[in-house]
Amino acid sequence: MTPLLLLLLLGPVAADITDGNSEHLKREHSLIKPYQGVGSSSMPLWDFQGSTILTSQYVRLTPDERSKEGSIWNHQIVVAQRLQGMTLPDSSPVAATTLGSDWGCSGQEPCFLKDWEMHVHFKVHGAGKKNLHGDGIALWYTRDRLVSGPVFGSKDNFHGLAIFLDTYPNDEATERVFPYISVMVNNGSLSYDHSKDGRWTELAGCTADFRNRDHDTFLAVRYSRGRLTVMTDLEDKNEWKNCIDITGVRLPTGYYFGASAGTGDLSDNHDIISMKLFQLMVEHTPEEENIDWTKIEPSVNFLKSPKDNVDDPTGNFRSGPLTGWRVFLLLLCALLGIIVCAVVGAVVFQKRQERNKRFY
Repeated sequence: MTPLLLLLLLGPVAADITDGNSEHLKREHSLIKPYQGVGSSSMPLWDFQGSTILTSQYVRLTPDERSKEGSIWNHQIVVAQRLQGMTLPDSSPVAATTLGSDWGCSGQEPCFLKDWEMHVHFKVHGAGKKNLHGDGIALWYTRDRLVSGPVFGSKDNFHGLAIFLDTYPNDEATERVFPYISVMVNNGSLSYDHSKDGRWTELAGCTADFRNRDHDTFLAVRYSRGRLTVMTDLEDKNEWKNCIDITGVRLPTGYYFGASAGTGDLSDNHDIISMKLFQLMVEHTPEEENIDWTKIEPSVNFLKSPKDNVDDPTGNFRSGPLTGWRVFLLLLCALLGIIVCAVVGAVVFQKRQERNKRFY
């Protein structure tokens, strides 16, 4: 392989790097048409599982049939071998398949970006009418990949981030309006409760009418310096609308991106048209740069546990039932308030008395 040919092969990768712009596309972590491997069970950089099929126009995670589940997961292939004295950086995203059989690869590599934004072009549609369809799509940034399970076709007790696009209200008592988008961060200790639509472990959510739209529907997930933002573009206006915005989120590097979907007694077509990952060019402090980001435990710095969340008709959250400690704090605050009011009242009364004596 000549140096000129190698430069031509590396050209598309270098072209992704922008000169000072806030973000740039990472093709090795993106699913973009035209797809490669149509009609097969896998494609470069992406693996399928379950009922997932690849067509020329979309990746269908589940068909509009009962009891189906499917997923698609990204992996980066890193070149490992050297040839004719030439070397490639260990972090090079060039797939070994593009360099020919003389090159080896180090296997399935995860994503190591600290700050990123994922744009997802998706479509959920089917023959079912109101409340006769389900269950929805999940978008993942997790430690484990290609593990089927009960949470929209993927595993429970996961490590990482999940965004659920839920189309069916399993909890008959809920006052939420579906379809509904929610976020969950898990360190493996929490279980997603389908019967309650995951509200005990939900960090935040919003109603989003994305099903059976005649136009394209999009969702964006941004993670940067502990802030997680979810936005939607569902009205065919080419405008992002805020759905979720929370801070204090800690996610490690070295996890995988994926998408999954599941159907039960009710069903829908769950399609992914594209998943585009952008690297956000963010400056970090020297202390942050010295952190081993692969060792960070997925967590959220909340004042209360997500398990304390209960529904609010607006789709937001209020605190859960009062515990003995909360009752004590409330009574203490009330007592202090009464004491303050009594002192202020006594001072005001005394001043009035002194003022009245001056007029005698």
